[in-house]
Amino acid sequence: MKFGVIGSAGKIGQMRVETIVAHPDAELVAVMDMTEEKAQAFANGAPAFTDLDRFFETPMDAVVISTPAHVREPLCLRAFDLGLNVLSEKPLAHTVEAARRIVAAAKAARCHLGAGFNMRFYPAFSYVKDIIDSGKIGEVDHIRIYGGHEGLPKFAYDWEYKAEVSGGGALWDVGIHMTDMARFVMGEITSVYGVATENVWKEPGSEDNAMAIFKAPSGVNAIYQATWTDWKGYKSLVEVYGSHGMVRGAYAPMETLLLTMAKPGGPVTRTRNRFPEIMVREKLKSWKTTALASFQQEMDEFIRLTRGETGLAIADGHAALRAVEIAAAVPESSRTGQEVHLENLGPMFP
Repeated sequence: MKFGVIGSAGKIGQMRVETIVAHPDAELVAVMDMTEEKAQAFANGAPAFTDLDRFFETPMDAVVISTPAHVREPLCLRAFDLGLNVLSEKPLAHTVEAARRIVAAAKAARCHLGAGFNMRFYPAFSYVKDIIDSGKIGEVDHIRIYGGHEGLPKFAYDWEYKAEVSGGGALWDVGIHMTDMARFVMGEITSVYGVATENVWKEPGSEDNAMAIFKAPSGVNAIYQATWTDWKGYKSLVEVYGSHGMVRGAYAPMETLLLTMAKPGGPVTRTRNRFPEIMVREKLKSWKTTALASFQQEMDEFIRLTRGETGLAIADGHAALRAVEIAAAVPESSRTGQEVHLENLGPMFP
């Protein structure tokens, strides 16, 4: 499968290039970035471009778009107009309207749209999903989910937190991964009620804290928090409570906890995994090794998605859209004091 990468010189774009080059069923045929020097520096021998028209003249099957959110819409629409499949970073766009237009264009072209929610492939979180599906904790009752870090000092560039470019604050940044994780483990989210504040960093339109309750048509509810004021630093976690136990997945560090019981209130069996091999690898090398491993799994599933396979873990266009809709819904609920209702999207191509 022939891939082009737009935004190849960025921190994530470089890893996307590496992922394609390493995949046995993928070939890197073109890269594009803002300057010729940057494009060539991370092209890995592929043709490098700064001009979009020339980039798209290269025969390819799919494009990975690893750019800031506010410029993704025209790139996605151009790709779909050419009949290309797209793997986009998160968030899909910086507004709900743009995200909806992207998804509509993908459907109209009958092209596949994959969303860069690579944390679905982190061992701790895939373990949580596997445990839920196995029935080991019984009937799921509710979920607690969290994503946070220390805020603006975490960012290298101001476009990463300026709402007019990024879409918003913690909900659109670290929180959007966990928004998707909530939908991944609980099913479709059709109701959002919450609060969002800008009391700490005071960046207009970029909330530094958000708390919400998500509801699924199945009756499962989630308690959610996204924050840019976590004094301990980066942390993401999901806890799922069922009638016969609880399962917890967290990062960083990577760890899981499973509590099971034969009946409510019965003796508890505890199973814990701290993934020492990942801890050592990240300490000796970098957190990027974990992200890269997840990108490799995501790339494998994206290729399988374009081949028509179903039942995959990769996030599709509807997952990307719902995450953006929720990121906008929490501040809206905070403003009005009312619950925000969302339609049941389901899979993108049933």
